[in-house]
Amino acid sequence: MRETYAHTAVLDLTAGDDRAPGAAITVALCGGYDHEPPCRLAAHRTEAVRDGGEVRLRVLFAAEPGDEARVRAGIDEGLATGELTGPDGVVTRWRLLRSGPAELAAADAALAERLRSS
Repeated sequence: MRETYAHTAVLDLTAGDDRAPGAAITVALCGGYDHEPPCRLAAHRTEAVRDGGEVRLRVLFAAEPGDEARVRAGIDEGLATGELTGPDGVVTRWRLLRSGPAELAAADAALAERLRSS
């Protein structure tokens, strides 16, 4: 049975599309940022919040417990690339400052349930 997990990361992203790192995560986990559901490895959702030149990401994902480490490694792999070329040809670049597991919050409950059942 799939469980829901949270992961956070902080990036130095002074210019570009705040959504690009989330798309890079999707590429790492699903093979492409524009794909039909379901997600290949883990259903996931990424939220990006800008704070000056930093972008803080929060990723919720649902996976089998045995796949948790693999999914987290995929998230870090996608972010470590440091760039993504969007469908419009624009390249967004960033630097990964830190990344790691996070606690699920009460506010995550509805999304967590949707991810588990997708």
